[in-house]
Amino acid sequence: MKIAGVDEVGIGSLAGPVISAAVIIGKKKSEYFFKDSKKTSQKKRAIQAKYIKKNFYVGIGIASMNEIDKLNVLKASHLSMVRAIQNLPVNPDKIIVDGIHIPQGLKDAEAVVKGDEYHQEIAAASIVAKYFRDKLMIDYAKIYHGYFFEKNKGYPTKDHKNAINYLGLSNIHRKSFKI
Repeated sequence: MKIAGVDEVGIGSLAGPVISAAVIIGKKKSEYFFKDSKKTSQKKRAIQAKYIKKNFYVGIGIASMNEIDKLNVLKASHLSMVRAIQNLPVNPDKIIVDGIHIPQGLKDAEAVVKGDEYHQEIAAASIVAKYFRDKLMIDYAKIYHGYFFEKNKGYPTKDHKNAINYLGLSNIHRKSFKI
């Protein structure tokens, strides 16, 4: 049975897209035990994300800042999850989503609270999504100087809020968020 684990990152960020990943591990045995990306060091995440992409089926889904502002962040995160599933190279038999909501339109899906603690597919998806988004925000830091995206990844740190107060919002900031 092909079970796809799905997780998203970037919901609480003030800038950048929401990124979701879907991972199907299948019957292959992993040389790693995956944990939630927030509980995995940046260095370990990079190693594991590359391993996951090389050895398992992976799909990435993105919801842009404009989509977040237009739909709201929860609906945009669900859109990115659906896109991640659609971008898998094979169709899953079952989908397990981290959280309490199942995105509209997903069939054979189940929501699992703290799913990254119970399912390796979800933990692997968490790692891939965070690695992808962190790399993207580091690239944005080279374009949008002064916001410290390479450090805060768009999250509301003191330095980031101070930069917004000084520089104003950039093109990648979510305009619908109260900052």
